[in-house]
Formats: sequence, C-alpha cells, structure tokens
Amino acid sequence: MRYKRLFLLIILISVLLSFFLLYLVGVFLENGIQTNRDTSMDAAGSVIETSDGGYAIAGLTQTVGTEDGDFWLIKTDKDGNEEWNRTYGEEKFETAHSLVETSDGGYALAGDTQSFGAGDSDYWLVKTDENGNEEWNQTYDKGADERARSLVEASDGGYVLAGDISYSSVDLDYGWYEAWLVKTDENGNMEWDRTYGREGFDGAYGLVEASDGGYVLAGFTQMIWGDGWNDFWLVKTDPNGNSDWSKTYGGDRPQNAYGLVEASDGGYVLVGFTDFSDAERSAFWLVKTDKDGDMVWNQTFRGNYDYAWDLVEVPDGGYALVGRTDYVDPEGYDVVLIKTNQNGNVEWTKTYGVSEMSEEAYSLVLTSDGGFIMAGYTCSSGYEYPDFWLTKTDANGNMQWNRIYG
Repeated sequence: MRYKRLFLLIILISVLLSFFLLYLVGVFLENGIQTNRDTSMDAAGSVIETSDGGYAIAGLTQTVGTEDGDFWLIKTDKDGNEEWNRTYGEEKFETAHSLVETSDGGYALAGDTQSFGAGDSDYWLVKTDENGNEEWNQTYDKGADERARSLVEASDGGYVLAGDISYSSVDLDYGWYEAWLVKTDENGNMEWDRTYGREGFDGAYGLVEASDGGYVLAGFTQMIWGDGWNDFWLVKTDPNGNSDWSKTYGGDRPQNAYGLVEASDGGYVLVGFTDFSDAERSAFWLVKTDKDGDMVWNQTFRGNYDYAWDLVEVPDGGYALVGRTDYVDPEGYDVVLIKTNQNGNVEWTKTYGVSEMSEEAYSLVLTSDGGFIMAGYTCSSGYEYPDFWLTKTDANGNMQWNRIYG
C-alpha cells in the first residue's frame, strides 16, 4: 500500500510539474506572440523580404480589424514605408504566425482561427494575390485545438503547415500536445496529415523543406511519465510525412526550440532557450547537428538573455539569432541580435529598443544587401497598446531604421 501511495504521489507531482512547464516554455505563447485579449495589441510574428525589394509583415491586430483579433498583413517599400495593409478574419480570434511570398507573387499566411472551421482553434491558411486581396482560405481541424506555427510553400506548389494539437482528458484530468504536420495542394486542399509524439507535451515551431524533399520540424518534447522536463526536439520526415528519425537534445532542465534552418552543409541548426537553475531564469541555446540529426556542437549564451526566437545562416557560414533580453528594468525588455561564427562562438551582440517599456522581435531575415530585418512589437505607446515594429540593420547589426505600425 505504501508503494502504491508513493506511485500515485509521483504521478500527481509529474502532472503538476507538467502544467508549470507548459506555462514556462511558452505553450501559451502564440509562436512568441503573447496574446492578451484585455489589451489593444498589434504584434508581428513573421517578416519576409519581397521580390520587389520591400518587406511584408504578418501577425495579429486588435486595433485595425475586429477587437478580438485578426490576421494583419502589411506591405512596405525597401525603407519600411507602408504601401498597403489588409486584415483577414471575422468576429472571433485569429492570429497569423507565419508568412511566405508565393511563387505566383502573392502571399500565404498561416496561423489559427476561431471564427471559421469547427469553432475552437483550428489551423487557418489564407492565400492572397500580390496586393493582399484574399483569393481563398482553408481551415484544418483534428477534433481538438490546433495552432499552426510555421508555413512553407512546398516545391510542388502546395503548402505545408506545422504546429500542435492540444487534447484534454476528463478521466486523467490533464491535457497533452502532439505536433501536427499538414500538407495541402496549391489550392489549400489537404493531401495528408501526420502527428508526432505521444501522451505528454510535444509541439513544433520551426519547419523547413529538406533538400531531399522531406520535411524537418523543430520544437519541444516532454514525456509526462518521463523526467518531467522539456527537450529540444527535431523530427525528419520523408516527402509523405512519414518519420525518418526523431532526435532530442537537452538535460535535466527545460529546453525549447523555436527557430530552425537547414545549414549549407546539410545539417540543421536549432535555437531556443535552456533553463539552468531556479536562480538563473534562462539563456539562449544554439544546437548544430549533422544531416542525421546527431549533435555536432552546442552553445549557450548566458547573461541578460531570455528567449531566442529565430535565426538565419549568414554567407560566412556563421549564424545570427534574435531574441530578447531579460527584464532591463521592472517594466520590460529589449531585442537582442547575436552574430556567431560557424562554430557558434559570439562575434558581436547588439540590443535595440525605442522606449522605456518593451520591445520584442519574433522573426529574423537576412536581407539581400547583407543586413538583417526583424519584426515584432514595441510598447512605445504604453504597455497596453503594443504596435507592429520593424527594424532594419546593416551587416554588423547597426540599426539603419525602424518603423512602427498600429
């Protein structure tokens, strides 16, 4: 009887710890966008450089469309001056996490919607023409709550979305997450879908189409009956979404991967955060693997750092990663951009902020002039009123300009 009680106590502690970690690693972060429906928020989750040399930014708006939140797409010229903007959504909550310029010159946005589909949170894919006018939209539902975090246009002209499905169990009184990959044709009709993970918390944030035609997902995995901690998670699939291999990276503290690139040598690079101790909140963590997902090296960036959200490979073989500092004062934090060499050693670090409140950048792109463009939000007009924030730097991270929209 004593061992049975001990076993039940261990299960209870694991469940409670799982909920704490679920909050800690940002499962309630909408791919970095911390949504607060009691405020009027505009936050960019994705930026791309467009074929005409300008930029397109996608995210969430609660000031331009409906109050609950809509997809928001802004097109700018090369200097960040707005050319047009469009919103997509209805009376309930929608937020866009990922954006691509499509092969026909239009745009595709992926995220989640509560206005369409089954009525809960569903994957939502919106396709527009080159001027942002909607051509079609599609929802994808698995019978639970689904949130699409990343989007790529596949080499066959279709689309691939990655994110997670959240389930709940009345019998066990806890929930779990699975990673979900959806492949569509060029009109958004689903061709196949695959789930990855088991009962516990598993989710995908990063997605790339691999050079062999398969797909690679990066995120986190945490087996609820395991050690209770999240690890970086990398899953490689074939062109039909069947798992080729699955690798985890981490230790006895929480880790979560948000950004992913396929490196020029055929390996993969993941960035996110790792937590070292109760006294030290977290640090940026960069992991490099070979083509089979075996770790080649890893680097941690301690200090006044918190979450790292995205990364790019630069022409010299190094990497640039963007995230946020820890609280710079009791009120907020700044954006940090770190440039490394090919082994992940720091070459330079820059921080950016335009207010005494908070700035955050969720998306990073290497621009055609060798510099960087970052998108997120700024609270320069007050913490309850974040706006889209776009920042352009040169190749050394020196700010050239920044723009605010909202």
